[in-house]
Amino acid sequence: MVAISQDVPGSPEYQSKLRYAWRVCSVACLGMLLIGISGSTLNVALPEVVRHFHADAFASGWILLAFLLVNTATLVFFGRVADLLGRREVYLTGFTLFAVASLLAGLSPNVWFLVAMRVVQAIGSAMILANGTVIITGAFPPDRLSQGMGVYIGTLSVAQLTGPTVGGLVAQAAGWQWIFWVNVPPALIAVVWGAFTLRRLPRGPRKPVDALGNLLVFAVMSAAIIALSEAGSRGLSSPVVIVGAVIVAILTPFLFLVERRAPNPVLDMRLFGQRMLAFANTASFCNALARAALILLVALYFQAARGVDAVTAALSVLPLPIGLGVASPIAGALGRRISPYVLSVGGSLLSTTGMGVLMLTTDPATPYWIVGTGLLLCGSGSGIFLTGNTTQVMAALPRGSLGVVNGFRLMVTNVGVVLSIAVTLSVLTGSVGAELRGQIYAGTLSSVSPVAVEQLMNGFQKTYAVLFAVALMGALSAVLARSTRPRPVKAELHDGERAASL
Repeated sequence: MVAISQDVPGSPEYQSKLRYAWRVCSVACLGMLLIGISGSTLNVALPEVVRHFHADAFASGWILLAFLLVNTATLVFFGRVADLLGRREVYLTGFTLFAVASLLAGLSPNVWFLVAMRVVQAIGSAMILANGTVIITGAFPPDRLSQGMGVYIGTLSVAQLTGPTVGGLVAQAAGWQWIFWVNVPPALIAVVWGAFTLRRLPRGPRKPVDALGNLLVFAVMSAAIIALSEAGSRGLSSPVVIVGAVIVAILTPFLFLVERRAPNPVLDMRLFGQRMLAFANTASFCNALARAALILLVALYFQAARGVDAVTAALSVLPLPIGLGVASPIAGALGRRISPYVLSVGGSLLSTTGMGVLMLTTDPATPYWIVGTGLLLCGSGSGIFLTGNTTQVMAALPRGSLGVVNGFRLMVTNVGVVLSIAVTLSVLTGSVGAELRGQIYAGTLSSVSPVAVEQLMNGFQKTYAVLFAVALMGALSAVLARSTRPRPVKAELHDGERAASL
């Protein structure tokens, strides 16, 4: 059993550890910025990329889907690999792969080579994301972990705020290739700064990787994500959706059976069977499902229902990322006095309240300050929840499981993101006839007729009601995620993990 750290706040040893922890946090935040801005810039510049390659709808979709699919399906794998082979090495390799793939993506001779480079980008991204939270957990003293996590999560909102603007300006001024090339310098800086900052520690014992388990996880996640993305555009009756659902239904029980018998399972069912982890991951999934498509939904509301231009719509949704960015570090600072459990519950309730405001005030004539207040509450609540939820999970894990459990947590969140977009678009566009759905995406429905706008408002109300119900389920899950582990044990395990996780 590992002894509890004797370092106390104010001592030279404690201050030295804290300075190192903040340097580690700077490396992790650079990774979060790189991945976040890269994704949001491409979303804005995608039309120019598609026009350059004269890509059809199928290929265009795979420019985005290939990254999301591979990234989501490999998070658990690289979490386990880092647990076994060394977190520092896997983390820095991720930055290197991302830089090389970004450079080659800008040189793509055709659209399918670009898709292939997006796959390599996704592998690098998975290496980075699966380990960023873990290296912060390992570096910070237990009483300062929530502060580091708050800054790290707040970085995501910075990426959401700057990404679309950077993407639009770069694509317009320099061409679509620079959407990818702009990633290369910060990725290389991250490699150098990370190699200089992160300490090299002895690797853990070599154990065989669960090859069959990883293959099944990839197959199940691939089928699920493809089915969910198709459901949003072609409906539940699409053959792709039906086949994907059948594959998931068949392989999931087989996956559980294989993982129960594997000596080193990629998904350790004993860990995920713990009450706190089960409900905390459920709460995280619900938060992602309720929040991820909100910017898209509100932007469509302002353009399709109120007839504003794209720039005005983009400015109108800013309260959401601003709330998330401001609330995350504040929640981190409060974490020294308030338990992560309380932050998680309070944040989820605040976010649910914001969703309720949006649901009850959906109308073309609703004053903006009401819509803005709802978005601010959703963003602030999500920032507080994510800080508390992540700290709660990462601070309570046993030695050797941080990487795989964090990978699983991120995978669950990514699935929530995909499902959020699919459900939102399906419910919203289902409110109008097929001939008018294209005008929702184009933002021109408000010019058709008052009847069409009224039908669309009904769709917005139904969509907000679904997201509100999901947010409410997330709040209930957060309440049920109370840990039964005694505090001394948690501190003891955390100190042990800090020595092994970088």
